[in-house]
Amino acid sequence: MFIDSHCHLSFPELSAQIPELLAAMSAAQVAQAICICTTMEEFPQVRALASAHEQLWATVGVHPDNEDVHEPSLEELLAGAQDPKVVAIGETGLDYYRLNGRSVADMEWQRERFRTHIRAAQRCDKPLVVHTRSASEDTLRLLREEHAGGDRVGVFHCFTETAEVARAAVDLGFHISFSGILTFKNAADLREVAKALPLDRILIETDSPYLAPVPYRGKLNQPAYVPHVAAQIAELRGLSLEAVAEATTANSRRLFGLH
Repeated sequence: MFIDSHCHLSFPELSAQIPELLAAMSAAQVAQAICICTTMEEFPQVRALASAHEQLWATVGVHPDNEDVHEPSLEELLAGAQDPKVVAIGETGLDYYRLNGRSVADMEWQRERFRTHIRAAQRCDKPLVVHTRSASEDTLRLLREEHAGGDRVGVFHCFTETAEVARAAVDLGFHISFSGILTFKNAADLREVAKALPLDRILIETDSPYLAPVPYRGKLNQPAYVPHVAAQIAELRGLSLEAVAEATTANSRRLFGLH
């Protein structure tokens, strides 16, 4: 049994195929999936998906890359988190990969948005789903400044950073989630990170519709493909697929409070 800890079933590439995606999940023994929110405008659709299907769960938050969208207040995030099918705050964080001519100093709006999400997660006692790209130093700094920590503090999703960043995140109490990138030929360094981390801190995800794992690379991704990520972890660590499935499922359920 597997859990896809991060997918985007509300995105247009997948939203018209929900019955087929759920059937494929069941056939692949993917018992649950968390539908991640990236804008407040999208939140009603994400929440409706989770409410309509017992195997789906939701988050509330605004992705760091999204501009020209409604900026969430602390109160709005907390209101969204009151829904029993909403299990986390995010996806949130920092992304300096595409500055578009701006400096890192110009991204203060992104850092303030991140702080709002961190505070919301602390207030509602739900985990934080963190996106960080080309911004790990600031991501960790803001988490420390906001005193983020604890057993259910959250997850660094779709992890692609260094072993040092992974250790720093784990030291703060975070889990590390790996996507289909782990199966890519050019991801040797990332595989070393996955090999070294404590198994009780590892989650698996698809980030679908993106980043389909080998052997589906380049195709539309879906939650049914998350066992391929688990299989890569099992191979790296010399474990059975069943052992990795059991551990990552337990980790996801413990972190997100899934039943």
